[in-house]
Amino acid sequence: MAPPSHDLRRAYKRPAISDQQRRRELALLRQSQHRADSHHRARQLASSLLPSSEGPLRTEQEIEPEVEPGTEPEVEPEARVLDAPRAAKLGGAEARRWFARQIMLPEWMIDAPPDLDRNWYVFPRPAGKRCFVVSSNGTTVSRLRNGSVLHHFPSSLPNGARTKDKSGPSSSYSILDCIFHEPDQTYYVIDMVCWRGYSLYDCSAEFRFFWLNSKLTETGACNPPSTYHKYRFSIVPIYECTEQGLHAAYSGVVPYVKDGLLFYNKQAHYQTGNTPLALVWKDGACSQYLLDTDSKGQVPSQQQVVLELQEDGKLTTSDDPPHVFGCFDRDFIQKSGLRPGNLLRFAIRDESVRLVDGKMEISDLQFVGRSNRARAFADSHSKVLFQYAARHSPLRIEDLFACIRSSPTDEDGSNDIEMAG
Repeated sequence: MAPPSHDLRRAYKRPAISDQQRRRELALLRQSQHRADSHHRARQLASSLLPSSEGPLRTEQEIEPEVEPGTEPEVEPEARVLDAPRAAKLGGAEARRWFARQIMLPEWMIDAPPDLDRNWYVFPRPAGKRCFVVSSNGTTVSRLRNGSVLHHFPSSLPNGARTKDKSGPSSSYSILDCIFHEPDQTYYVIDMVCWRGYSLYDCSAEFRFFWLNSKLTETGACNPPSTYHKYRFSIVPIYECTEQGLHAAYSGVVPYVKDGLLFYNKQAHYQTGNTPLALVWKDGACSQYLLDTDSKGQVPSQQQVVLELQEDGKLTTSDDPPHVFGCFDRDFIQKSGLRPGNLLRFAIRDESVRLVDGKMEISDLQFVGRSNRARAFADSHSKVLFQYAARHSPLRIEDLFACIRSSPTDEDGSNDIEMAG
């Protein structure tokens, strides 16, 4: 399939409908002004991801249900990020919230970045379970976004198995951001957070991807499974987001089921939580899951959203700061048996939606019921807006190609470079 060429410039003249570009610029500014203690953060995260010596591993099926208010551990704001021993003991909703805050989550692409071809990478996103994989002390553990253990296994990652052939101190650790692809039982690595104890939190995506591509293959982690290497790891193909790179990511053949495209700003640090410096985009041709489905796996006639109930009755997204879409009164909350922290599903009517200063406002939320308990967090504002646009005025692949073609080109006319295969 050749890159779309029909009426490209007209397609790109669709006006921006969000404040995403402004927030991208602010995110880059904050990133340059603030450098956190990334080594301490990575060490603490590795400790919390590994199983506690005080109890058995919790599997995905054994994740604790939501607990009643007042029975959850009291955790100070700083402890939620850095206190690994306490974080490892958390259960239920508090564990889901803590672990959800440790992973970098892309926003949904509402408007194409104007510098898409110069400052962004693109790669085909594998369908599967997003997770952290940490190796240390002769073992490897993968944890889902809700904190539950997906797998506990030996691997060829540094200090990932109890073998005689080890390099470096046994206490050194590595952390990978992965998607586990069920059909071929493979961990597809989309980012590197830490390698042999060296934190990459405050490194650019450009540097992290370079290290990922050069370091992972050296360990044998990309080899087929064996006695001391239960699951295969693989690197997704990462492209410069030129016309050729976008075409390769969108139409190229990959060994996994594709679930949209991921775009990373080259200068983006590994920022926990939602960030506009990483973006996800889908259409019906590169994903089976363009529109969200209901509990029965069907696409509902009305768009549905999942929001979190707050102490004051407000219904909010997972953003920081959260976006408020509505509010329940105290009587309804009491009669319904709802509690703060519950994730609730709502349907929205098209006529109740409007955009104000790049933000989505909903005048009428129709309560459907509680969300799946295994879910870690509410929808983000960008996801709600992307889903709305996908039903009415989607950002098309033609728009992305038009964005690239309308952008000033570098004087050297350099082509895209595939960083990994």
